[in-house]
Amino acid sequence: MIKQLTIFGVGLIGGSLALALRKAGYCERVVGCSRNAEHLQRAVDLGVIDSYTLDPKEAVQGADMILLAVPMRAIKPVLESIVDHIKPDAIITDAGSAKGSVINTAKEAFSDTFNGNISPNFVAGHPIAGREKSSVDAAIDDLYIDHKVVLTPTAETSSEAVLQVKEMWQTAGAIVEILDYKQHDDVLAATSHLPHVLAYSLVNTLSKSQYGDAVFDYAAGGFKSFSRIASSDPVMWRDICLENKEAILSALNDFQQDLSDLSDLIKAEDEDALTELFAHSKATRDRNI
Repeated sequence: MIKQLTIFGVGLIGGSLALALRKAGYCERVVGCSRNAEHLQRAVDLGVIDSYTLDPKEAVQGADMILLAVPMRAIKPVLESIVDHIKPDAIITDAGSAKGSVINTAKEAFSDTFNGNISPNFVAGHPIAGREKSSVDAAIDDLYIDHKVVLTPTAETSSEAVLQVKEMWQTAGAIVEILDYKQHDDVLAATSHLPHVLAYSLVNTLSKSQYGDAVFDYAAGGFKSFSRIASSDPVMWRDICLENKEAILSALNDFQQDLSDLSDLIKAEDEDALTELFAHSKATRDRNI
């Protein structure tokens, strides 16, 4: 049971968690914090949070669980502003999509207090769930049901803190798994970050068509399904690209090579090879997804 959950960045991710915990009766009070009072008041009106403040120091007063659900590059200033104002036993977790970056940021923020190490009460995490809309109006109480949440604790992380964060996400309906942060970043670069980059790139390419916006008038269901994620928050995905740069570049290089090979097969009109490639891809997807 959480007495006070403080959420930095009350959008889809943080808002949906708050709604799920409220529905389960698992949280007594939810406090929101960001730089936008109008946005936070909307969260109050929707019943997502109980109250809000624009002051990070005030937001964490009394909090026993703190969620950082802000864009990747906003995590550092938030941590730096609250590190000296949280309760000693308060647990901090995040929803960032690049865990190596978050862990390094947390180590820097807590370095003075924990001799260069991360706080034992900081549990890096990543809910693998979402929608293309990111505002608090898109928050739903069942977003996390049967979706995975990955936690990437370090050697310094308290097992009790991990247990409490795990229980929180499970209460929201999530399937919680533990991974090494490097494995997480490599896997997510390929399965999440790369598809988003490709969707943005494809829409951008088509926007330059000689037929202008008319090209989209003939978009079929496949294009709409694939390009849906290009409606995601641009700032969030800019930060993810920069904070998980090496893993994303590696995934992009692999994809570019495969794309070049595919181009060669089409040029050569190699029917057998094309059929084999498409059949392999179909079988792989049907077996795993």
